[in-house]
Formats: sequence, C-alpha cells, structure tokens
Amino acid sequence: MGFGPQIKSIMTDEDRRHRRRKQINMWLWIGVVVLIILLFVWLTIADIWGDTDVAACVTPLVF
Repeated sequence: MGFGPQIKSIMTDEDRRHRRRKQINMWLWIGVVVLIILLFVWLTIADIWGDTDVAACVTPLVF
C-alpha cells in the first residue's frame, strides 16, 4: 500500500518472547516504583498525624 519497496520484518519466536519479556519487565519496575512512592506518602502522612504506633492501636481491639 505504501510507496517504495516493501520490507518484511523477520521476527523469530525468540525475538517476540524477548520483546514481550522486556515490556513486562518495564511495567514491573514502574509498578514497584509507584508502590514505593505510595509507601513513603503513607508513612509521611502517618508521621504528620502522629499515628505511627499501629501495634498499640490494634492490641486493645484484640484483647
């Protein structure tokens, strides 16, 4: 459909697997970074509110 000679891309199954694995690895790292940022935000808010002793809050409810 385009102009000029058509060049076919020759990708083997191994190339496809490697590319897919690389994309999954990238999304995994993005997810890890987002979770670490959320953890720091959560800990910062808990520190500001003075609610850092979670065990002391849960213990009276258990006993």
